[in-house]
Amino acid sequence: MSNPKMFISYSWTTPEHEKWVLKLAEELASQGIDVRLDKWDLKEGHDAYSFMESMVSDPSVTKVLLICDKKYAEKSDRRTGGAGAEAQIITPELYTKTEQNKFVAVVRERDEDNNPFLPRYYKGRIFIDLSDDAIYAAEYEKLLRWAWDKPLHIRPALGKMPSFLQEDKESITLPTSVEFRRAIEAVRNSRPYVKAATVEYLEKVTSEFENLRIRIENKGDAETFDDRVVRSIDNFIPTRNELIEFFLAVATNSSDSDILQSLHRFFERLLPYTARPNIDGTHWDIDQDNYKFLVHELLLYCLAAFIKRERFNEAAFFIETEYYWPNTRSSETMYRFTVFRQFMQSLAIRNDRLELRRLSLRADSLSERSKSTGFDFRDIMTADLILYLRALTFNDRWWPETLLYLTFSSAGPLELFARCRSKRYFEQAKVLFGVRDKDQLAQQLVKLEANPDQIPSWQFERLNPRQAIQFESMATTI
Repeated sequence: MSNPKMFISYSWTTPEHEKWVLKLAEELASQGIDVRLDKWDLKEGHDAYSFMESMVSDPSVTKVLLICDKKYAEKSDRRTGGAGAEAQIITPELYTKTEQNKFVAVVRERDEDNNPFLPRYYKGRIFIDLSDDAIYAAEYEKLLRWAWDKPLHIRPALGKMPSFLQEDKESITLPTSVEFRRAIEAVRNSRPYVKAATVEYLEKVTSEFENLRIRIENKGDAETFDDRVVRSIDNFIPTRNELIEFFLAVATNSSDSDILQSLHRFFERLLPYTARPNIDGTHWDIDQDNYKFLVHELLLYCLAAFIKRERFNEAAFFIETEYYWPNTRSSETMYRFTVFRQFMQSLAIRNDRLELRRLSLRADSLSERSKSTGFDFRDIMTADLILYLRALTFNDRWWPETLLYLTFSSAGPLELFARCRSKRYFEQAKVLFGVRDKDQLAQQLVKLEANPDQIPSWQFERLNPRQAIQFESMATTI
């Protein structure tokens, strides 16, 4: 890539202003920009007007910088002095040429109302503001990026239409938006009816879950039933996004224990959907696979929301409080959170049928679906890792689907565990681990490492729990 050639147009307002312009030119030159400046390139005996005209019209000069102070704007508007002469050359260039990226104004001075001094011909165009020292560094970076044609924000490649927008017989949108808007407004503004609005919304979602039910109708249907499971999961995205937004709103704005209890009851009411319904007809465990995915995903996001907002006690509430589920297939009625992660046979069938050879289609889907949720996928991995470790403290199992991406990642530690380097932060977060202190956590890790069959592995990669939570550096600083 060739070095950009830039002409700087300015007014000789004061010696101090000239020095400022000269310093700016030197800084730009040090950044690889071939700066053309009258003090360097206009020699005795040269025609100043011809010099300015050539700088503006020369196609090899790819950038023209207009240093705008009060004097420059006045001369440009009155067409007097060098700035006025340049204005006569620049104006038609701005308005008749298709290339608009050649000229940019740098604001050096503002009026008493904080309005930038700009020539009339430049009004309404985007400028770079170097008049305020507080934002100088950020604005100077914009200037460099403009000069090198390296914008900070680049248009991404167009993706495909989301599958949940594609019309088919499985496309179902749950009618929960009215209740959602009322509930989230109540939470954000601490309305007196917040509990009632929350219960109304969550009960609406629960009742509408029945509309997502799918089932194998015949043997031929079973062969591609995984397609229907995937479509159903994708079609739920709009409703899921509402719930995620609601989880975050509660984690951010509410400390009401009644709201937490309502969320807990909501998850209890979702559990029956993961088992065969008590209705006539033949039903297979695979019929509930879409529900198994959705309730698992929702629990991960709920926990991630409270961890993200550093509401650790509230997050621990969902981990430590059992869930009531009068399951007809078991005499047990109270369950740990581990019941929310159940095996999905349909995804295993899909992996084989399509010869995808993926280590975990479920992890792949959770990762892909995390985009545009307000969460980084690493937030979801954090919640998953906490649930895995806490299940062990209850002598139970939780398969951390998402940690597949952690074992193959070269990125740094997850934020929660990196921050636990601080003793004060660890004291706040230790409730997530269910320990009194770091020594008790160490004992749990030793017990886990003595039973390697309890440590997840994928292909040739095995999770290192001690490293994943940054145990050695925990509580080592203030």
